[in-house]
Amino acid sequence: MDRGERAAIPEKVGIIDERRNTAARLERRTRRNSCYHGAIMKRRAFFQACMGAAGAASLADRADAAGLPKTKITRIRYFRTPTDAAGRPNTRQPLFNQSTNVVLVETDSGLIGVGEGGSGDTMEQCAGLLIGEDPFRTDRLWQSMYRAYFYPAGREKAHALGALDVALWDLKGKALGVPVYQLLGGKSRDHVECYSTGFPAKGTPKEVARACVEAGFQAYRISTDTQGPVMDRFANVNRVFELCKQVREGVGRDGGWCIDFHTELDMPDAVALANMIEPLRPYFVEDLVRSENPGVYRTLRHQVKVPIAVGEQFGPKWDWNELIEQHLTDYARATIPNVGGITEFQKIAAMCETHYVGLVPHFTGPISEAAMVHCSTAFSGPVLMEMVMGGTRPWPYLNQSYDLKNGKLWPNERPGLGVEVDTSKLQQIGDYKDAYSLTPMLRRPDGSYTNW
Repeated sequence: MDRGERAAIPEKVGIIDERRNTAARLERRTRRNSCYHGAIMKRRAFFQACMGAAGAASLADRADAAGLPKTKITRIRYFRTPTDAAGRPNTRQPLFNQSTNVVLVETDSGLIGVGEGGSGDTMEQCAGLLIGEDPFRTDRLWQSMYRAYFYPAGREKAHALGALDVALWDLKGKALGVPVYQLLGGKSRDHVECYSTGFPAKGTPKEVARACVEAGFQAYRISTDTQGPVMDRFANVNRVFELCKQVREGVGRDGGWCIDFHTELDMPDAVALANMIEPLRPYFVEDLVRSENPGVYRTLRHQVKVPIAVGEQFGPKWDWNELIEQHLTDYARATIPNVGGITEFQKIAAMCETHYVGLVPHFTGPISEAAMVHCSTAFSGPVLMEMVMGGTRPWPYLNQSYDLKNGKLWPNERPGLGVEVDTSKLQQIGDYKDAYSLTPMLRRPDGSYTNW
């Protein structure tokens, strides 16, 4: 054996030892995996034994792996509530965007979903498209309601569509025995911070602002609140500026405040007032100018430095994409059911997360407010929810709705939305059992809708 061969022996021994060690590790891993899979098989056999043949068969008949039952929508009932979301008498429903009308989606399995919003004519058109359908195909039903007529749904119809969509999500959560936020990804936050509009306290603006933040709200919201009917542009700007100074003093150094310009100012005055209050550090300034032309914020954005919030008058995602993608707003005022329900809200929220835009949803009815808690709980970006009158207004027809404590909304473990409605205290104004047959929607080979 020459010197080179002797030198190679330790290297060969090392390789052999390493191979032996690797083989031993693989053998140990195989034994662990065998034990693990054996334990799984034992647990599976145990559950099958507990369930019996009938239980095992019922699992095979479920609509999908989540355990949803096979069921169809058979009836949709619609109820008028005493007031709208702002507390105005619900006589002619003059502001559809604040409708609190209640809708129940009923199925042949006995499951019932609860939603809120819309008006009689728009609800009828949307409800007829759901009769006979699988309630768990939520996005597919959304597409049908939005696109099955000649015109895509406008903002008025999107409100009714959104009410039905919320009811479908409530129904799905109840079917699975879980709160809706679990279907949206689970909790990203422990509670939802709120700000109060019209906080129910008496005193000077400074005193009311202080009382609001001391009650646990993240911010106190005021508005330009022009009494009218005539507005003097210069006097109004100066008056609101003085009000803002009082409110800033009231909430203190660490307190938050925000203001809504209510789209009532002309652009030069909106810019002037926004720049005047910039040193007072508002949480956001809302709806600086009229909302018909969102692209105007490309110009306005460069003229002010305050955080901007817009969108309470907007509907589905096509109203939002330009503002969010070009970061023309810091906060989206998207709310439910206005945008088209939970299905559409989640898509808008995904755009917001992508472009680092927060959510400050506009106040809505109590059932939709509960829906907003689920969506906000599952959203990872900044959220600040609006509550009118500190969220203390009673809703006599609701045995359960949202959970508000210390100025914050709290997710709960109740299935679905966690809302309970007493319809005996409401007036039924719609009962829909007939399926509407419209222009057939075309489908791609995979079954998804393309259009009609």
